[in-house]
Amino acid sequence: MAETAVVNSSPPIFLGRAGRLDLLKGVVDRCFVPEPVRTEIWIRGTDDKTVQALLVNAWIKAVAVPEIPEPIAAWGLGPGESSVLAFALADPNRKTVAVIDDLAARHCAITLGIPVRETLGIVLIARKRGLIPRARPVMEALIDHGLYLSRSVLDQAMARVGE
Repeated sequence: MAETAVVNSSPPIFLGRAGRLDLLKGVVDRCFVPEPVRTEIWIRGTDDKTVQALLVNAWIKAVAVPEIPEPIAAWGLGPGESSVLAFALADPNRKTVAVIDDLAARHCAITLGIPVRETLGIVLIARKRGLIPRARPVMEALIDHGLYLSRSVLDQAMARVGE
């Protein structure tokens, strides 16, 4: 099944730092990056793996952001999170997945009926699709590169994929 995603900065940054941005490509067919998110990522400099990926991967496309609707603005999220959710909400079929790690933004997405997934979810899907033999080493690498995830959440997630 073809999947379209719109990503916030942290999932591609952490996947890029860990050298696993390929997992995002293995899970989604098209990936949109709203301009405020692109700006957050570009601040990292042209030597950054995620910045380089934005430059060379045609499947990752920067997009303008629709106006932030009041139901999203009311949550007081940052510009990146708000733009991701506004882009996903603008999909009339509600099939664009918002890939976002921020807990409040994920709660907002759920409240508004926006499909949502976090970096952990990308790794779990990659494991289920056989793109990686084990999810735990990938998640440990992401945590080593700055992704925050409690041990209990990690252990519960690994149990769901038999690890």
